Amino acid sequence: MSEKKILIIADQISPFVAQSPMADYCRQLPQSIQELGNDIRTFMPKWGNINERRNQLHEVIRLSGMNLIIDDTDHPLIIKVASLQSARIQVYFIDNEDYFQNRLQVTDKEGIEYQDNDERTIFFARGVLETVKKLRWNPDIIHCHGWLSALIPLYVKTAYREEPAFRESKIVYSLYDQAFKQDFHDKYPEILLTKDMTATDAGSFQTPIDYNSVMKKAIEFSDGIICNSPSVDPSLPAFAKEKGIKVLDGDASSAQTINDFYSTI
Repeated sequence: MSEKKILIIADQISPFVAQSPMADYCRQLPQSIQELGNDIRTFMPKWGNINERRNQLHEVIRLSGMNLIIDDTDHPLIIKVASLQSARIQVYFIDNEDYFQNRLQVTDKEGIEYQDNDERTIFFARGVLETVKKLRWNPDIIHCHGWLSALIPLYVKTAYREEPAFRESKIVYSLYDQAFKQDFHDKYPEILLTKDMTATDAGSFQTPIDYNSVMKKAIEFSDGIICNSPSVDPSLPAFAKEKGIKVLDGDASSAQTINDFYSTI
């Protein structure tokens, strides 16, 4: 495969959030993949601790304004953008007053996990996919990083499978260390359904709906899996292999290795 259109979706990208293995990796990966001759688009959440003035975020009016309905409640979708100047890469931010503004990542300032973390995965995934549709940019590869993008593979292969933007897309999902401890609500499989999706499309979740259950659902609908931490639960890549899904066993730190892996799927 020659030049590819790569959509990179991440929970964290530095310097917009504090340094972490994911934030640093997802800062370097888009630039390195772009330097290999690919076309890149990058998305992340607009966490409440991101300083909009310092990072020069601004709202993209033409992409904002849609309402996403989750559990019978409307939630306005706001899209903001900023640039990684040294890399010449734009980062799009998914924002919403209920789920992201004035709120942190998995837990609040007291270390208590947000009760609606499950709904946040729904809003984020649908927000990214609806925005990519508006960009009229059809990704060859969608590379997801982190728990918040766990529904992207499911949606692309079911609710959005007939959308021209995603009809040919392949999905790579990167696994990291456990991000949350609190189980998702039992009604999660019901409220994530959208468009013409049915419960059969989504399939069943391993119960309780804990971190591994959510990761296995992401793996099930992906085309390739990468372990981006040495301490990923070994049952997760094993599950992928049982399903016949390709797993990168090599060095995930090399952009060339990642780029070559994209070509294999």
